[in-house]
Amino acid sequence: MSLVTLAEVLQPALKGGYAVAGLVTLGWEDMRAYVAAAEAEGVPVILQAGPSCREHTPLPVLGAMFRHLAEAASVPIVAHLDHGYTAGDCRIAIDCGFTSVMFDGSRKPLAQNIEETAAIAEIARAAGVSCEGEIGFVGYSGGEGSAGTDPEEAARFARETRVDAMAISAGNVHLQRDKEGGLDESRIRAIEAATEVPLVIHGGSGVPVAQRTSLARGSKICKFNIGTELRMAFGQALREAVNRDPDRFDRVQILRETHEPLVAATRTVLRAFKGA
Repeated sequence: MSLVTLAEVLQPALKGGYAVAGLVTLGWEDMRAYVAAAEAEGVPVILQAGPSCREHTPLPVLGAMFRHLAEAASVPIVAHLDHGYTAGDCRIAIDCGFTSVMFDGSRKPLAQNIEETAAIAEIARAAGVSCEGEIGFVGYSGGEGSAGTDPEEAARFARETRVDAMAISAGNVHLQRDKEGGLDESRIRAIEAATEVPLVIHGGSGVPVAQRTSLARGSKICKFNIGTELRMAFGQALREAVNRDPDRFDRVQILRETHEPLVAATRTVLRAFKGA
């Protein structure tokens, strides 16, 4: 069985000069393709169940799916709760076999975010599970703006919460379709100078590939979350499969044709995070 915790894949990445992809899942088709791509590239992968995924499929089902894939995988697999907004979300995920939970208190005042994240990190540790926290709100393309992470606040957050990974805001935005933005590297350098905890970039789809690679190899950013980029690849493959034969109605046949294109797109993503 290759099911591991977030800390078990991020600490080697921190020491080895590479990053691990946190791939946002929406269903069986994409998570299966992500594992196949990780095996083809020989790298670990983090399967992430975010809020939209959880609206569609209950956490106990997602946990069972992640664990089933991990049991047969030849590479380490992390079963990760992405953007848990309450202690209840995180407790359910832990009870359902997730090996990592992310508590998102980034919209809350600093002291409250620290207090609540620390409490969840303690619950996770007691269960042998990793915990990711977020300091500095990461906004959404076409919606709420990001609030850049303050390096001093990040140092306090890491010290007092004892999280295994810390998501930061440094020019990244969720749901960004293009790669024209880029991250604020001066802010990243200031944050990493103040703490030893592995750093996480949410909204990684909007980060230029060359910058992903350079930061994976030369910073404490050990995890990039990728969702939109691969959802677009899946959507394109699905559209082509449907249009290929308008009379076809069997969704299993249609969805089967999304697998190889999504594996190929995922392999391209994963290669960018490998070490030198």
